[in-house]
Amino acid sequence: MKKEIRLALFASGSGTNAEAIMTYFQHHPKIHIAMLLSNNSMALALERAKKFDVPCNVFERHQFQDGEVLSWLNEQEVSHLVLAGFLWLLPERLIQAFPNKIINIHPSLLPKFGGKGMYGMKVHEAVKAAGEYETGITIHIVNARYDEGKILRQTSCKIEPMDSPQEIAAKVNALEYINYPKTIEQWILAEAG
Repeated sequence: MKKEIRLALFASGSGTNAEAIMTYFQHHPKIHIAMLLSNNSMALALERAKKFDVPCNVFERHQFQDGEVLSWLNEQEVSHLVLAGFLWLLPERLIQAFPNKIINIHPSLLPKFGGKGMYGMKVHEAVKAAGEYETGITIHIVNARYDEGKILRQTSCKIEPMDSPQEIAAKVNALEYINYPKTIEQWILAEAG
């Protein structure tokens, strides 16, 4: 029997995407959530992980940069990393250790409204200010620059002229919770052959 594929989730905030992913993979026959890591000891994502008995580690920037986080991942035999609302740029050593095995979701149709500082409500406010008629999500492989990795999937939704940034966010969140777990599964299983 093939060994299970072990994922690590990285989250900085509320963890709604992380929860959708943990729910989706809770009883998966091949893919297991090995751990959730956060750079924020107050992140609600940590509480959400406890409901699923997913082990958690909180780290500081020096642990992220000096390889300690990488050691934790290796100890848990993690093969793939999933960013679920994680805001730090990944260090080069982590990207090299997991080549094409790190995935992220962005709340716009990249390359629009991406890059450093563009996350969460800031994206939806920018979409509204630009008068866009549609927005959506982009799921992509992570490289050394914000939001520039190979795109795996984009899914869009319409924006009504009267939609507030909060209403735009709700539409985008709905797309995230449905599409991100399925895309992670397809990406991993296609790669695993």
